[in-house]
Order: sequence, then structure tokens, then C-alpha cells
Amino acid sequence: DRDAAVDRLAGLTRIGIDEISYRKGHKYMTVVVDHDTAKVVWMADGHGKTVLHRFFDALGPERAGRLTHISADGAGWIADVLAERAERAVRVMAPFHVVAWATDALDIERRASWNRARRQAEGRDGRETARALKDSRFALWKNEADLTDRQAAKLTWIAATDPRLHRAYRLKEALRAVFTLAKTRPTAALKALDRWIGWARRCRIDAFVDLQRRVRRHYEAIRAALTTGMSNGLIESTNTKTRLIIRRGFGFHAADAIIALAMLTLAGNRPTLPGRQPATE
Repeated sequence: DRDAAVDRLAGLTRIGIDEISYRKGHKYMTVVVDHDTAKVVWMADGHGKTVLHRFFDALGPERAGRLTHISADGAGWIADVLAERAERAVRVMAPFHVVAWATDALDIERRASWNRARRQAEGRDGRETARALKDSRFALWKNEADLTDRQAAKLTWIAATDPRLHRAYRLKEALRAVFTLAKTRPTAALKALDRWIGWARRCRIDAFVDLQRRVRRHYEAIRAALTTGMSNGLIESTNTKTRLIIRRGFGFHAADAIIALAMLTLAGNRPTLPGRQPATE
């Protein structure tokens, strides 16, 4: 009833697109939010090109042409649809996902380091070194400013024991610092990104050499994130609230009920319940 009286897709210029898992067994929903109003404007069961095309069908070519910025992760199906249906809009890569790529690359190197140490282990000291490398993931994943004293000591030990793994950690932290720098000095952040790509290309750590290739493939979208300050923080918050709705309902068998509750809660224009005073701004 509410949707019949409200055009949620009117006036969109900057949107965010993401998917959310709502049930085990690869059950996903596609979510679109408006960065300017911080509201959900569209949700649908499923994900992929077909589902996203449905959003642009509902939006129409004229309104799609007014979109200026679209934030999303690096999923190929999103990039392909945007290139076809919103070619004028600037695609903005979500910083969270880029840093997550670096964390994944670091974890690949951590496991490789542990396997090297395990193969070379001789005696009790060798086994202890391998075990310590295996248990170092939390210290390596954490941001440098948030390390506990024990985790900082573990990183100092890694620097002395396995310089290659410590170099991988510095690469991860350097990429995260690029996005932190962009908050106050976007021009400097652009130069820092180019320097990071050069460092990663020469680092001789396979996971990070592959990562810099991935960064270069999404280079323009990452540059847009650095210069516009946009991120997928809003849509990640929306996903968190949607998961809370799912937990509060003790799960749902189908997406329709979740979508109805999420749109009622997160899309604005809430109806006034009987016996309640209408909300005031």
C-alpha cells in the first residue's frame, strides 16, 4: 500500500548496490540504497545480472541517465550491468572491499609462511616457530593502531623471524593508509596509491603481485573512491539492520517477508500506527 503512493526511485543521483545473504544455501537478496537520503530504495530476491537489470528496468533509461555515482564492490556482474545501463555514472569501489582483498592476500602469505616453517622445522624450536606463525593471524589482520602490546610484540617477532611475511603485513597496512589519507588529502592519496601499486608489483610476493593486478583492473573505480569520499558504509549498515530483522523474526523461509519488513523499516515514509502520534522532524 505504501509503495503504491510513493515513487522510491524518483530523484536518484548517487546510489549504492550490494548483495546480502539471508539464508544458508547461497540465498541472496540485492539491495540498492540512496546515498543522499540514506534510505533503501529497492530490494529483490536473488543476485546477478538478471536481478540488477530488473532494477534498471524499473528505473528507466531517462532516470538511469541522471545517475552520477554508483558505489559497489568489485563483482563482475555489477560492473557489466553498470557499463551497459548506466555508462555515464562513475563507478566507485567500496574501500572496505579493497582493504579486505589486501587482508586476504596477507592471509595467503601467512599460510604459505606457516607451511614453509613446518616443512623446515627441526626439533622443538622449529615446531614452536611454525605454531607461532600459524597463530599470528589476529595480530596480522588487525590495524596497526589497534594492536595490543602482545600483538605488537608478535609483529616484532615476525619482522625478525620472517621478513617476507612482515613485508606482506606492511603492504596491507600501506593500502589501508591510502584510504585513511584520502579523508583529508585526496590528491596525496592518489599519488600514494600509484606508489603502492609500484611497490606491490616489485615485492616478489605472489599474492600481492596478483592483488596489484586486481587493483589496476579497478583503478578508475578506486580513484573515484579516493576523490569522492564515497563508500559502501551506508549499505553495509543497511545489511546489518536487515540481518537484525531476520534474527528478530527467527529466520524466514522466503525473501518477500524480509523485503517487506526491511522496506517498512529502512525505506522511510513509515505509516503511523493506530493510536500513535505522527512523527515530527
